[in-house]
Parts: sequence; C-alpha cells; structure tokens
Amino acid sequence: MRTYEAIGAIETFGLVFILEACDAMCKAANVELVGYENVASGYISVIVQGDVAACQSAVEAGIAAVEKMGANIYSSVVIASPHGDLNKMIDRYQLGDFLPVEEGDA
Repeated sequence: MRTYEAIGAIETFGLVFILEACDAMCKAANVELVGYENVASGYISVIVQGDVAACQSAVEAGIAAVEKMGANIYSSVVIASPHGDLNKMIDRYQLGDFLPVEEGDA
C-alpha cells in the first residue's frame, strides 16, 4: 500500500480556474499532481502529493492563483501523514497514462 508524506487538495468552480491552480501548484513547489475530479455541476477538486511543506506551499499558490482570477476556492486542505486507507479514495483520482508528446507534435 502506497503512502504519502502529505497530500494537498483544493476545490473551485470551473476547468479554467482549476487549470490555473494546478499550474501554480506544480510551479510553486516540488509536488506531483495526483489527479482531479469533476465533483458536481462544475465543481472540480485537485489533489497533489509531496512533503508537508511542499503541499502547503502548493495549496497556498493554487488558492492565490484562483483568487487572482476573481474566482472562489470552496475548500482546501493539507493532510500530513495521511492514513493508508485514504488511498482507497485517492486512487480514484489517479490520472491515466498519457502518451508522451513527440518532438514536433506540439
């Protein structure tokens, strides 16, 4: 069973805002994007993993990016040393394997 030092998550409304949040989160700290979920009616949550300080910095950066665009963050959390059973929920959010972009395709 996989465990993480920490996980961080935010929830906002709309794909454009969550993309901006994810970009800010991944640029602000050494975190890995676990995945996202369109929760309901446009509410989207995103989860990152990393060490506690990195997740905290990432979540703060994601919140700031969304608020700078004039949108609202509906919830956010950083969980240090998450219990192993949370993997049952986190695995649901895992991003699928994407084909790598070949040079010249982009």
